[in-house]
Amino acid sequence: MSKTNNGKKNRFVFLTVLILISIGSCASVVGEKRPHVYLTNSAKYVLISPAGIKKPMDMAQYISASYGGQDYYFNAWVKADETGMDIVLFNELGSSMGDLFYRDGVVDISSNVFPASLKPEYIIADFQLCFYDPVLLKQALKACGLSLETKVVAQTGSQGVRRILKGKNLIIEIEETHDTVKFTNHLRGYTYTLKGEFE
Repeated sequence: MSKTNNGKKNRFVFLTVLILISIGSCASVVGEKRPHVYLTNSAKYVLISPAGIKKPMDMAQYISASYGGQDYYFNAWVKADETGMDIVLFNELGSSMGDLFYRDGVVDISSNVFPASLKPEYIIADFQLCFYDPVLLKQALKACGLSLETKVVAQTGSQGVRRILKGKNLIIEIEETHDTVKFTNHLRGYTYTLKGEFE
């Protein structure tokens, strides 16, 4: 099979994964002034201001995702600081798949390949759970009935772990090292790993 056909197939599969995650997460932003997502069917997480980022970044990231027993790979350029966030996604051939941004309380995605049903708020929310100030995250999660646990586990080679829980039930787990962030959503059944120079 040609590289072009492989690229088209991977792009279609990746879009399908994003749509399933978005729909399965039961998002609804119609009529809301503040962008939000549902981390569980009842836990409404309101996005934190971009000023809540722990450390600004302007870097390439390699992303591998796993959903429904399948693995997917793509690239991104991420620029995020206290003023906003821009994420440009690329396919394996280097062609842009879309530009996602979060600024001034607005989340939007500009793309000719992403369908209108895709909720970009979920991508922003996952990014925040990985990279935003844990103090601010604890406040935002507490407001929607969830809790955040953080700890350093240097003996396992990880710099830290973040766990989002509903009561005693683990919903999301994030493992961090100097060049890798592994995000696992146990409730929705998907995992992705980000590779980059995070230090």
